[in-house]
Parts: sequence; structure tokens; C-alpha cells
Amino acid sequence: MLKRLLFSALILPAFVSAQSPQAEQPASNPLTSLGDDFQNSIELLQNRFRIDFEVDEITMVFFREYGSVPVVLVKPDGSKIYQSQADGEDIFWFDTATYDMVSIKKPMPGPWQAIGEIEPGSRVMVISDLSLHAEPLPSVIFSGEILKQTAYLTNGGEPINYTEFRDVVTLNMQFFSTNNPDSNNFGADSQTIATFEDNGQGMDEIPLDGTFTGQFNLSVAAGEWIPTFMVSTPMFSREQVGEPVMLYPNPIHITVEQNGGGGGYHKLMVDADREHIDMSSLLIDGKVKFPNGDIQNFSITDESPDIREYMIVNYEYGVYRVKLTAFGKTIDGRDLILDVPEFSFLTEEPLVEPVIDETTAGEGTQIRNEQGRPLTAQSQLDAEPEMETSTLIMLIVGINVFLLIVGGTLIWFVTREKPLMVSEVLSENTEQSDTSEIKTGWFVRLKLRFARKKDDAEGESDKADKKKKEAAQKDSPKKKA
Repeated sequence: MLKRLLFSALILPAFVSAQSPQAEQPASNPLTSLGDDFQNSIELLQNRFRIDFEVDEITMVFFREYGSVPVVLVKPDGSKIYQSQADGEDIFWFDTATYDMVSIKKPMPGPWQAIGEIEPGSRVMVISDLSLHAEPLPSVIFSGEILKQTAYLTNGGEPINYTEFRDVVTLNMQFFSTNNPDSNNFGADSQTIATFEDNGQGMDEIPLDGTFTGQFNLSVAAGEWIPTFMVSTPMFSREQVGEPVMLYPNPIHITVEQNGGGGGYHKLMVDADREHIDMSSLLIDGKVKFPNGDIQNFSITDESPDIREYMIVNYEYGVYRVKLTAFGKTIDGRDLILDVPEFSFLTEEPLVEPVIDETTAGEGTQIRNEQGRPLTAQSQLDAEPEMETSTLIMLIVGINVFLLIVGGTLIWFVTREKPLMVSEVLSENTEQSDTSEIKTGWFVRLKLRFARKKDDAEGESDKADKKKKEAAQKDSPKKKA
């Protein structure tokens, strides 16, 4: 019965695997069998290789020049396999700008050849058991803790040191909740905790040395989690499940006592969970962001079991933001780095009673606060007491009464009249009524007044006409003479 095997053929630089026994084969036998025995590196001569008859499935990865077209595979009978012929059942083909990964079920035994712009001096590596080896996580970890962890890949138990292999695989760790109903992470989704890199950046010490480094920032909910290391390629993936770990809440506690430092200072106090943290080893590196946007860095390096304290200048009223990074050790002596969540507090300007300063004569009265500082114009307006409602109503009523009095006086002055003659009053009343009662109402008086003015105007007009006639008569004898 044939065994089912999964192989990967990687075209890699020759210098990285000079220790391979197959590389020392004589040139008279350039074809090397890809069988079921583990082979960490097989030299690829003239882009040819041989597949053993016991192979049930093979996965090959060919590295080529950037941007070149996919390779073409030539079977032992001379027929060809193109990337466009991949059906997803017997032939799987994944290509990028730099490599092709091809998986073939029941490949034809015999000599095969790859045609394309394959990197010169390449070798073939057969993968029999790809796995990631990483140190287990501590049994007790904390939310916000930053961890450094290294891992390496093996192929059949032997380390893989090929730099190009980074382009094929991805290495990361995920947390899966145990769904413990007593934990805060009950029902939580899986969380990607870290991605392992071999690029010499971050916490990775040496680039392309085959050692992958993962940096963890455990900013997830506290509870019981199962760490799972994952190695994946476009064709397959591998998982390594670790033992469950308990993630505790962040053990650093921050409080503030406003104006607790005296003289315009706020007292910041930093404490830790004494059950898990060695308080005497705690170091603090932080920064304060003031309400106006200014930032001040500070450090606390005291080595004592006491609460750490730092005085923050009461620079301005508003929101203060504090960000800390804590360094220390656990009770069992493990070093740890903690990213503490941001802490903020609000300060408000106190209400003060205005104090009038009249010590300077001739300069007017100036209002000062309790500290002796002069208030601004807006502050003085804010300091003035509000007018009572009853006073405001009385003021409005008084203004209205004054307007009525003035208006009535003006109307009386305009409509007042001269004393009327008795004969005028009797004449007007005789025309309107036969009664003997004399009506002397204001309307009658007003009507008589206008009538008298009309008569006076007509009389003056007659007098003017009479004078004109007399003047004309005097002039006429002169003209005749």
C-alpha cells in the first residue's frame, strides 16, 4: 500500500545548504529522486528533478525572477503543464510575482523539468513535516503585558535556515477563548496576538538568521485563553496548540489627588497588585499631556515597597492625560513590561468671591479675586450679581407710568383752547338742540374753536380785499389827471 506524502520543492540559493549529501553526487547522475526519505536540500541541475514512484502527492515551489511569467512543467512523457491548466482538483497552482507553488496529485514517476526564469544556482528542498517551535507562554500573564518570544521552523525535525522561505510561509499566534462562563472573555472571538518576523526589526535581533521573533501586546480581555501557533502557506497550514494560560487584568493602579501636592501641584500615585507584582522592583516611565497640549516626560526609579508618587504642575484647568509604561518583576522573579492604559482626570477652576480694591485713588475701582489678581472685564461682568426678578418688574412698571404721564401732558398741551365766549357756546347749542341746557363738553369746545379760527381767517381775508379796493380807488383819480 502506497503511503500518502506531502512534499514541497523549494528553489533556494545553493550556499545555504552545502551540507546536503545529495549535493555531493557526481555529475554523471544529475537527477535526484524525490522519494519518501527526508531530504533537506537537493541540488537542482538544469532545472531537472525526478519523482519517485512511491509519491502520492507533491507540492513544489519554484522561485523565479521578479515579474517573470509562471514556469512550465514538463512531465516524463514530454507533455506540459501550464498555470492555466490547473483545475483545482488534481493540480493546484498558486503564483506570485516571485514564485510558483504547484501541488499535483498522483504525479507521473520519472524525470521532470521546470522551464522558466528560475533563479540560477537553485536547489530543491523536500518538506516532510513542517512545524513551528516556540517557547511556551508563562502560566500567568497580564493584560497589556509586552512579551518577546522566539521561534524557529523545522522540516522533519531539522531547522530550516533558508531566507527565501519567509516569502512562502506566515507565522503567527492566536488566542482562543476557553469559554469559561466565569471569565470576562466568555464568548470572545479569536484574537491574533503576534506575528513572527525574521527581519531584524522590533525585537528581532538578527535578520534572516532563521530565528523568528514575535512581540506580544496582550491588549485583550482578561480570562482563560488557549494559545495556538499557526504556520500557513497558500497550499496548507499547520497548528501547534499550547496549554491554557490565565490572562489577568492589568496590575498597575493609578490614582490622583488634586491639589494634593500643595502650591499648585496634583499628586499622582501609582500602585500595583501586590499579590503578583514585586513592588520594590517597579520602575515607571511616563508622560503627562496638559490641557493646552503640552507634553512632559517623567520617570520614577525609586526602589521601595511604597506607592510611587509624582507631582504634576497645575499648569492649567482642564483634562490631564497620563500614559505609563511599567517595568518590574513578578513575585516568582519573572521580568515583565506592562503597557498601562491611559489615565485622565479633570480639573475645574474654583468659584471665588470678587474683592474690591480701592486702595489706589484716582484710578477708579478695580475688582480683584481672592489671590489679589485683577479680574478681566468679562470676569467682572461674570462676578456681578444677577438682578432680582421683583426689581426688574418694578423698573418696567415705573418706565411705563412715566411714559403715560409724559404722553398725556403732551396731548393736553396740544388740544388745550382759549376761553370761549358765552354767546358762541349759546349759538352752537341752539343750532343742535332746542333744550335750555348749555353743552360745554370738550368735543363742542373743540368744534367751536375751529369755527372761530375759520371766521377769523375769513375776516382777515375781507380786510385785505377792502384795503386793496381802497388803494385802487386812490390810484384811479391820479391816472385820470
